[in-house]
Amino acid sequence: MILGLDISTRMTGATVVDRSGAMIFNESWDTRNKNKFPDHFEKAAFIKERLLKIEKENNIVAIFIEKPFMFFNSGGSTAKTMSALQSFNGMVSWITRDVFGLTPQYLTAGESRKLVGIKVKRGENSKKKVVDFVVDNEPDFVLDYTKAGNLRPGISDRADSWVLAKAGMVLWKSKKES
Repeated sequence: MILGLDISTRMTGATVVDRSGAMIFNESWDTRNKNKFPDHFEKAAFIKERLLKIEKENNIVAIFIEKPFMFFNSGGSTAKTMSALQSFNGMVSWITRDVFGLTPQYLTAGESRKLVGIKVKRGENSKKKVVDFVVDNEPDFVLDYTKAGNLRPGISDRADSWVLAKAGMVLWKSKKES
C-alpha cells in the first residue's frame, strides 16, 4: 500500500491506497489549536500517533510526501512561515521513516498533479481544481461543508494527500515494472 502525506503545521492530509489504487484511508489531522498543540513537537507527536495506527493496520510499501513550497510570492508566505514549514516537514519526515522503516519520496504539487492527469492553467484555483478532480475520480471521497456552505478545513489537504498517494502509485508501479 502507498501512503501520501500533505504535511502542514496547521493541517496534515493522509491517504492510503492499495496496490490497485483503491482508497483505503483518507483523513486530515487538525493541529491548529494552540492550547492543545503549543509547539511543533506536540504537533509532531500527535501525527506520530496517527502514523503508528496506519502502520499497524496497513502494509505500507512506499511513502510520498509533498515538498514544501520553496518560493516567495506576493501576498504569500513569509520567510518565518516557510522556515517553520520546512522544519515541521523535516520532523514529520523523520518520524515517518522511523515508524515505517521506509525513506519517504518527495514530489512537488505540480509533479504529483501531472502524474495523475490534473492540468491547472495559469490563474485557475489549484485547490478547487484538485478537489473537483478527486471528487470526480474517487467515489469514496466525502465532502463536508460549513453552515455557510464552504468546504470544511482539511478537505483540500485530504485531496492533496490523495493526489500524492495516487501519483506515488504511478511511480511505484513503473519502478516495479522496470
